[in-house]
Amino acid sequence: MSADGLVSAAASAEEQAFEAGLRPRTLTEFVGQRKVREQLSIMLEGARARGHPPDHVLLSGPPGLGKTSLAMIIAEELAVPLRMTSGPAIERAGDLVAILTALSPGEVLFLDEIHRIARPAEELLYAAMEDFRVDVILGKGPGATAIPLDVAPFTLVGATTRSGLLTGPLRDRFGFTAHLDFYSPDELARVLTRSAGLLGVSLTEQGATEIAGRSRGTPRIANRLLRRVRDYAEVRADGVATRDVAQAALRIYDVDGLGLDRLDRAVLEALVGRFGGGPVGLTTLAVSVGEEPETVEDVAEPFLLRAGLLIRTSRGRVATAAAFEHLGLEPIAEPLGRSQAPLFPDTALLPDTAPIPDGG
Repeated sequence: MSADGLVSAAASAEEQAFEAGLRPRTLTEFVGQRKVREQLSIMLEGARARGHPPDHVLLSGPPGLGKTSLAMIIAEELAVPLRMTSGPAIERAGDLVAILTALSPGEVLFLDEIHRIARPAEELLYAAMEDFRVDVILGKGPGATAIPLDVAPFTLVGATTRSGLLTGPLRDRFGFTAHLDFYSPDELARVLTRSAGLLGVSLTEQGATEIAGRSRGTPRIANRLLRRVRDYAEVRADGVATRDVAQAALRIYDVDGLGLDRLDRAVLEALVGRFGGGPVGLTTLAVSVGEEPETVEDVAEPFLLRAGLLIRTSRGRVATAAAFEHLGLEPIAEPLGRSQAPLFPDTALLPDTAPIPDGG
């Protein structure tokens, strides 16, 4: 992974395989998301007591916060198999039929990026979730025949990073919905301490705090930074990840104290240094940093907005006072382009004019 992607919440296939060894196995091992954990614990305990599969579960939130881990934990807590797939992988209704009819009783089906499932497959999923039945259409036109197939009772765990793209009928069929929030620095430090123990990394409390503060509230990023700090500690230090070692390591990888990487700082520096803080259009801003507008909008802006360093206005992007301070600059009292001449100047500032003579 390139240095620019070090603080990206997305994960490659190789990284997902590595994460498998760090994932918690039970709800008690899962750090953070206290309310979600408590709600899930009550639901799963009730399902075990009744001897029936629990309601279908919908997990939403940004990538890297633990949706896949929670799906695995649900299957582990219920002591049932877990089958994993994703919305983009299901292109036709027949793909979904093949998966559903192969499920064993009580099995957990994890459907990642469920908002991207094909519409014909989504409509077939409705009956499967409610009645544990799917209708297979044979033939075309007036001679088509619908053959109902029973599906073993199962629990669907859907995960999405864009819950707003879910259709109403699909969302309504989930009995339990939860939104995962970003982690606090203290929670991330606990995640890092646990991961360090599994990886055999000597991590001090101050080192964990330093890495946690640069992890953008995301456990996946925290674990990724921990591995880079581990490499630095083993190669250029005594193998112990202290605060000083973490700072030196992440300085090499262009991750600053707030978690900004090269692209984030390039956007801020262009906005502040070249355009006086804005407002400036997205395309102009992207050209100034040598990136595509989609890259700036989808990769850099989300965290800059959440960190309060940038705001979007109808006239363009504007840097906040916090952005100037983060770059070590004095905020501009009236940034370029923000001031606008009044439409109707104050008449009190106009010179007196001679009275108009009375025509009478």
